[in-house]
Amino acid sequence: MHLADVATPGTNHSGGWYACYTRARHERVVATRLEADGFACYVPVANLERQWHDRKKVVAWPLFAGYVFVRFPLDRMAQVLQTHGIVTVVRFNGVPARIADAEIENVRRFVAALEAQGALPQLTPWVKGQEVQVVAGPFEGVWGTVAELRGSSRLVVSVGLQALDSGLRVEVDAHCVEHVASDSIQPLTA
Repeated sequence: MHLADVATPGTNHSGGWYACYTRARHERVVATRLEADGFACYVPVANLERQWHDRKKVVAWPLFAGYVFVRFPLDRMAQVLQTHGIVTVVRFNGVPARIADAEIENVRRFVAALEAQGALPQLTPWVKGQEVQVVAGPFEGVWGTVAELRGSSRLVVSVGLQALDSGLRVEVDAHCVEHVASDSIQPLTA
């Protein structure tokens, strides 16, 4: 795996990121409880317009429904799992799947670009393909995988978390992206 590392049982990762699966619509409640216990949490949200029977309302909607990203060392996993609303920690072959810091930072940049542009993402399954990095426009610095070609001048790029086998899609101009090797993707520093 190139985007998510698999944690080794019994190893303290000094606060690696892990995806915690929650009860339905409990993402923010779980994050608040975990933050009160001293854990760093991240729930990426986008503002979406929803229709009620009598009005439209803009609500902050989790981009990865049912998941909270939590930074914790493996020796504190039992404490995390005891948090009301958490179902489990995402695992590969029974081992907690650590999410690379660069992946979390990439999702943060993606969410910031969505807010700046006012675009709405489409949640999609993870798509394997040519890896690219956006080099111009509002999504500059975001990297992902080409999911679809739209004519000769537009691409759909999937930005996601391999540990969840999930991603978010955004359409960008083809001239705004470059092909990159997966080992050359570097997080941007402030």
